[in-house]
Parts: sequence; C-alpha cells; structure tokens
Amino acid sequence: MRIGFIGDIVGRPGRKIIKDSLKSIKEEHKIDFIIANGENASHGFGLTIDSSKELFSSGIDLITGGNHSFDKKKDVQFLHESGNVLRPDNYPEGVVGSGFKICDIKVEEKIEKLAVINLMGQFAMPLVENPFNWATKLIKNLEEQNIKNIFVDFHGEATSEKRVMLMMFKNRVSAICGTHTHVGTDDLQIFENTAYLTDIGLTGCYDNVIGMDEKAPIKRATTGIGSHFEVPNSCKSILQMMVVDIEDGKAINSYKIKKYCSSSKLHISDAIII
Repeated sequence: MRIGFIGDIVGRPGRKIIKDSLKSIKEEHKIDFIIANGENASHGFGLTIDSSKELFSSGIDLITGGNHSFDKKKDVQFLHESGNVLRPDNYPEGVVGSGFKICDIKVEEKIEKLAVINLMGQFAMPLVENPFNWATKLIKNLEEQNIKNIFVDFHGEATSEKRVMLMMFKNRVSAICGTHTHVGTDDLQIFENTAYLTDIGLTGCYDNVIGMDEKAPIKRATTGIGSHFEVPNSCKSILQMMVVDIEDGKAINSYKIKKYCSSSKLHISDAIII
C-alpha cells in the first residue's frame, strides 16, 4: 500500500493549497490513503466541522491532531465522535475522542489493514501520559492481532523524543513521522524497515513565522509581551507530504513531496536507507 502523510495544515492558505493540488497529486502518485494533521486547520488553532468537511472533500481520508485539537470547543464532541478525526491517544482517561484507528484500505482489488496511532510528546506540551509506555502497549496489542502495517504521527516539540520513538519501535512499525514544529527536517530515512522523518513541516504559509503573520511573533520576541497569532490573509504557501510504500508491515520506499503555490512542479526528495 502507498500512504501519504501531510503535516500541520495551517489555516485557510493550507486548506486552499490542499484543495487546489491534492487530488491531482494523489492520482499521479497512486496514493491509496492520505492522513493529515489538522490541528491548526481552522484559523491556525483547532479544527471546525466545516474545515474538516473541506479537507475530506479535497482527498484526505483521516485527520490527526495535537495540542490544539480541542481549541474549537463547540465542534470538539462531534469531530472526535466521527471516527475520522483523531487526537493524541495518550491524553488522560476521560478525554473525548481517540488517537488510534485500524483502517481498511483498498489496494488494487484487495482490502489491507493499516493501524494509525496519534501520540504527543511531553516536553513543552500539555499534560499527557508517557507516550513511549503508551505506544509499547498499543503496538504489542497490534502484534497480537497480527496487524503489521502501522503508521505513527508523533506530535512533539523535542526532536530527541521523536528519535527515541524510532529507536524503540524500528522494525516494529511501518512509519513514524513527526509533527508540531511546522519546520520540515531533512532526515527522511528508512531505518531497519521503518520510514522516519523528524518533522514533516507545515502545509500553509512559508514566507512568515511558522505559518503565522510575523507581527505578533516579532512583538513577543522583542518585548516579551505576547499577542494572538493570526494566519495571514495572503501569502506564499507550500504543501508538504511524506509518501511511504508498505509491504507486509515494512517500509520499502519513501519520499517527500513539496509543492509551492507559485509552481506546478513537485519537488521530490528520496529517503536514504540506513
């Protein structure tokens, strides 16, 4: 199966470039299933019902989340009961929703199963359970069910946490891709049958500060006084997606696609094999 993963979609510019470009990319690259982190998709903070519908109609099959998953209070209950919107699974017990789903994916003429796990790190993040112990239990349970195709969205600030996740679960999960920082890293690799990227980077504006208008970040940096971050009304945007080919639970090929709004060209970089 061929899986696509899009990192933090930031506001209307992120949704627009997905609406304009994703279906043709999905068709050209014969991608069977697309996952996207949508915790910033509505005005840069959270996800509304309307934004989720727009993303699904644009070609996304499953939405993951992070520390902003609960920002749009009025839509949280519906979104997390829909089954197609995840939040980090290691939130404490009693929090609405789930961060784990086993998906049936049509690959040519047969149905294959893919487990998607959404986790969040602990460094500089809201209170969550230990993601490493949590993942250990989830993955052990999947192995007992003989489910081999496993994709992990690890939403975290610290690169070290993401790398530890790889060291713990290499050769046991198919892919681990980091989200949250909005800044893409240049370390796409296949490490002992596991595709890994520390951070996929944002999909949205790239000519400012992590997808947001630069005025508020500059004020915070120079005065120490924070103000609300806003997504610009107009900007230069980018779509970033990790693609991974999985066979029998193993990543056999992976590459990253970058699509800029100003060009129809796709910039592709291949994973290194370690």
